[in-house]
Amino acid sequence: MSTPEERLAELGLTLPPVATPAGSYVPALRTGTQVYTAGQLPLAGGKLLATGKVGEAVTAEEAVALARTCALNALAAAASAAGGLSAITRIIKVTGFVASVPGFTGQPQVVNGASDLLTAVFGDAGKHARSAVGVAVLPMDAPVEVELIAEVGGTGTGGNTA
Repeated sequence: MSTPEERLAELGLTLPPVATPAGSYVPALRTGTQVYTAGQLPLAGGKLLATGKVGEAVTAEEAVALARTCALNALAAAASAAGGLSAITRIIKVTGFVASVPGFTGQPQVVNGASDLLTAVFGDAGKHARSAVGVAVLPMDAPVEVELIAEVGGTGTGGNTA
């Protein structure tokens, strides 16, 4: 049975550095056996990969890839608080926000980019409850934002371990 790190490598991916918060918050917080991430944008190398609304400046297909990047960033944040990617035993909940034009109803398909990555990395333990929400605008004019709640082994410290 392969580890989440091995499955991530099989996908040709590595965890990026944890994104620097854009405000007064931490990227992830562990409490007990759960890790909550802050919303993660589609950043790579510290730069936003796209801006604008899905259905206008960004296609639905591009947004799926951006949601995948958001999930990868969320995994990096969660792993930093959990003590490593293998410390995560289950993905519990994903919330995806899609900045989209009025009339766009493909938010669930966009957020599948995040969900499919998590399932590829964790197998059945990556299957989760989820919300996919259309919004008017996101920070930095990002098209997509993803946050997650993960379960970790052991007991937490009750504080941020990132």
